[in-house]
Amino acid sequence: MGATSVDFKKTVNLPRTDFPMKANLPQMEPKLLARWETENLYAKIRAARSGRPMYVLHDGPPYANGEIHLGTGFNKIIKDFVVKTKPCRATTRPIGRDGIVTACPSKPR
Repeated sequence: MGATSVDFKKTVNLPRTDFPMKANLPQMEPKLLARWETENLYAKIRAARSGRPMYVLHDGPPYANGEIHLGTGFNKIIKDFVVKTKPCRATTRPIGRDGIVTACPSKPR
């Protein structure tokens, strides 16, 4: 077998897009947050959901029952799923991006 140089990029049918290959999250996140702030996005979301029943999930301390284990991760996944699907059922969630209110917040609200 001879060693030949193959340009594998030419062997795959890739779509041509304007999207960059790298996400560059450390550079993009401040821009996105600034845009959301100038557009007042959170207030618009709250206004669109005003009048709906409130849904708040009270979450306890992360390791109240001992060391971290598989159940801890499962619990966090279930909470994330529940909180993110509640707005689909005509409810609103008031606090934070995920709507989970911890029993021991790091700073008072």
